[in-house]
Amino acid sequence: MDNAFGRWKGLGRIQAIVKEILDLKERMSRLSDDGLRQRTQGFQYRISRGETLDSLLPEAFAVVREAARRVLGMEAFPVQLAGGIVLHQGDIAEMRTGEGKTLAAAFPAYLNALTGKGVHVVTVNDYLAERDQGQIGQVHKALGLSTGVVLSGMKGPERQAAYACDITYVTNHELGFDYLRDNMALHLDQVVQRGLAYAIIDEVDSILIDEARTPLIISGGGSRPTKLYEACDLLARRLERGADVKELSKLDIISGVEQEETGDFVVMEKERRVMLTGRGVEKVERFFRLQNLADLENVQIQRHMNLALQANHLMARDRDYVVQEGKVKIVDSFTGRAMPGRRYSDGLHQAIEAKERVKIRKEDRTVASITYQSFFNKYKKKGRDDRHR
Repeated sequence: MDNAFGRWKGLGRIQAIVKEILDLKERMSRLSDDGLRQRTQGFQYRISRGETLDSLLPEAFAVVREAARRVLGMEAFPVQLAGGIVLHQGDIAEMRTGEGKTLAAAFPAYLNALTGKGVHVVTVNDYLAERDQGQIGQVHKALGLSTGVVLSGMKGPERQAAYACDITYVTNHELGFDYLRDNMALHLDQVVQRGLAYAIIDEVDSILIDEARTPLIISGGGSRPTKLYEACDLLARRLERGADVKELSKLDIISGVEQEETGDFVVMEKERRVMLTGRGVEKVERFFRLQNLADLENVQIQRHMNLALQANHLMARDRDYVVQEGKVKIVDSFTGRAMPGRRYSDGLHQAIEAKERVKIRKEDRTVASITYQSFFNKYKKKGRDDRHR
């Protein structure tokens, strides 16, 4: 009951702030374009004198609302103002399709950019980042703020310039990898970002739920031989797939439930696992002339056989990856686009290269890695939008 009361109390406070913003409409409309722009300098001065962003919010939002009306011909509705307030507070704003969440994000982006620490508006692909910066950026530019966009393929100096802007539009992919590269930089002039102060994350369900534990990995060259991938792939193609099995529950194990093995290996689709059966182990031992596959000295063969079976029976061409110009490229599950330069880790990419009969690059070793969940937790504050466009 207390939590429910708190939510209603918070909603009432937001509605009161929205009313304050709307009440400032006539006052802001009397300002010239230059007068509206000068309000930005006034806000920045007041912040330097100790005023908080929360105290400036009604006026700042009213300024953005008037600027958007003049520049874009769009006058924000109360629901967009409320969404902007929630995003500024660092909470999740659930906005339905058609409620104008792109404009809603313009308000907290402007307010938090007044601190001079930089704001990142995070989208899921380059198209949205470039589109939103091109549209909403006009409003912020009219108010004296700079905006930039980071796109795949940009060089270091271009990225530095974009991140130096008051508001930067960027995909979660580019943002995360720039962070990793910055932490590996040997010289200060190689660093492109300038800190993680405030982020507005679009489509939070995709970025912070579906991909929360997806690791961003920067790899360096390894030294393991590639011939073993080819040999294991050759054998994997000869093995017979058995009937799929489900993973036993703890109760099944305690009860002594057994599953009959068929074929040389079984696939557990749900768990994304492939396992050799007893018959399959015997075939691997004969192929590699081993006494016992389970011996510690044979751990590399165990690993490579598992990777070969995964590549052949879990990874599908034109779904998980594509082959272009003699190279295996991962497909982004959200955009359907190939991601040049990104590779599966722990040998899986090499196993797929062996499967597709393309040149096998030496296995990489992980130089730097972080999950999206860990990365976004490094921001001092983040606002999140929970609905797809």
